[in-house]
Amino acid sequence: MQPLKALPLIELQKRLSTKWRDFPADVLPLPVAEMDFEIAEPIRSQLIEMINRSDTGYLGSIPELSTNLAQFMHDRWNWKVDKDQVFPSTDVGVGMVEMSRMVVKPGDKILIDTPVYHNFANWIMELKCEIVAAPMKRDGLQYSLNIPLIENEYKNGVKIHYLCNPQNPTGTVHSREELSQIADLAKKYGVAVFSDEIHAPLTYSESEFVPFLNVSEAAREVGIIVTAASKSWNIAGLKCATIITQHEKWSETAKAMPPAVHWRSSLFGAFAAARAYECADWLDACLATLDENRRFLQELLNEKLPQVGYRIPNTSYLAWLDLSELGLGENPSETILEKAGVAMNAGSAFAPDHSQFVRLNFGTSPEILTQAVERIASIV
Repeated sequence: MQPLKALPLIELQKRLSTKWRDFPADVLPLPVAEMDFEIAEPIRSQLIEMINRSDTGYLGSIPELSTNLAQFMHDRWNWKVDKDQVFPSTDVGVGMVEMSRMVVKPGDKILIDTPVYHNFANWIMELKCEIVAAPMKRDGLQYSLNIPLIENEYKNGVKIHYLCNPQNPTGTVHSREELSQIADLAKKYGVAVFSDEIHAPLTYSESEFVPFLNVSEAAREVGIIVTAASKSWNIAGLKCATIITQHEKWSETAKAMPPAVHWRSSLFGAFAAARAYECADWLDACLATLDENRRFLQELLNEKLPQVGYRIPNTSYLAWLDLSELGLGENPSETILEKAGVAMNAGSAFAPDHSQFVRLNFGTSPEILTQAVERIASIV
């Protein structure tokens, strides 16, 4: 299997996505979770065929999506998905918010495990609910769920637990034991677990990813999964995600959502996602490249910025870097953008107590990674 190659910088700068339009041309943009690779040829062909037919209408029935998703998840994780319990939504955020509306009312408590994907907080604010943070346990740069703290917050009236499985930004893959404990506690205290599993297909071979609904009967009773092909096959702009349930209560909840949750999904996105789940070979090539990149980044940092803390992540293409030894002020990401022309996410967006961290996207070329690290080293 040949790893993928990222496009040259001069070609990437022609892209119209937010990653390439939010900064001046002399800035290396490494914050947004988009990869710098070409998409899989079958996805490209699907979209071109639809455009050539002027097939640009609304999304209706799409059994291909649930069929292909179910086959992929069975092949990848030995998980049997009920195809009748797969529901399209515009993106993961819409799926999480719209299902949450069926469970909470303004003022209710929703739990997050920090540091965590910054939009979790935005979704909770959209719902006018209270954010309850359960900081993860930390051993150096190794993070794990804080089960005793989670149980304590469950006791205090949490309605929903937004779980990031696997975890963004720390690159942690939660264990089956942890997930089983969460499911049992959620059942005991009447908490719903909404598991965002968008990064799951990008889990590396040394780790076992476990879909939350495949953990136990308790997990199926208390939980749903919201996921998408968008991160793993680099098609976020096409706009389609899926809500997956495995219990009659949650299936009926999903069916009771406003019809617009389905209709606002993109025709292009849904059919591209269906095709993506057939492109396991492209995904494996992508993982091979990302595996090389995550290790290459370690070599670069060891050579040029040994003060930076970095644990090679077990999933995805996002590096969680501790810059506290560099002395770059209260917001290192701002300093680096201003003085080095490298854009990254500020750690404080994921947890206020991680202001000395940044999140860096290594789903790019070795050349761009090298240039980024050298630019940062030049200002230290």
